[in-house]
Amino acid sequence: MDEEIKLIDENGLRVDGRRFDELRPVRIEVGVLKNADGSALIVQGRTKILAAVYGPREIHPKHLSKPDRAVLRCRYHMAPFSVEDRKSPAPSRRETELSKVIREALEPAILLEKFPRTCIDVFVEVLEADGGTRCAGVTAASVALADAGIPMKDLVVGCAAGKVDGVVVVDLCDIEDKYGEVDVPVAYMPNKGLISLLQMDGILTMEEFEKALNLAIDGCKKIYEVQKAALKRKYDFTEKLKREADKSEE
Repeated sequence: MDEEIKLIDENGLRVDGRRFDELRPVRIEVGVLKNADGSALIVQGRTKILAAVYGPREIHPKHLSKPDRAVLRCRYHMAPFSVEDRKSPAPSRRETELSKVIREALEPAILLEKFPRTCIDVFVEVLEADGGTRCAGVTAASVALADAGIPMKDLVVGCAAGKVDGVVVVDLCDIEDKYGEVDVPVAYMPNKGLISLLQMDGILTMEEFEKALNLAIDGCKKIYEVQKAALKRKYDFTEKLKREADKSEE
């Protein structure tokens, strides 16, 4: 990157015009895939991610089943066209790692014990990557699980904070993620007040870490409202259609 390009200007604005505590615009749509049990699309800035959930269903091979709970399986995948330079469609080491990270972020929220000897499959497909894909993937997958009717203790929300040009900021975009100093992805259950994912790439002072964590949690709380509104919008519309169908039958 050209050394003259600054990630934060003299007015304290970031490369996309946001202030340090501002999220990118977030939009979530629920039930976008007819053939999945639950699905969601999240658009966060220029990042676009589709999540689909299948299950609970019979697990194959059988020896992978757990007698006391369901097995949660997660596949995170970046489409070849999701990044500037075409990505190989073959699974990468990073995708394998993020599949595990997203699964472990979601597991504490799901009542897996209600579905012994079954599996729940979560697919997270990155359509366009502009930073924050693991966090947006967690957010979308959580909504897709709720759409599938999977009982959960709370929705899980992902949001990252980090340090860019010496300033702690929230919701890093791709250029900030690549050229900033630190990235702190967080997954949070706002209603429960529990953190299910906390990672850090880089070095922060204790004061900077606390600020980054608080910014990420505040971001999660804002995105949580978008999650709930998206689910409510879908099911309000579904109920309206059912009522209209019932009236027409009468």
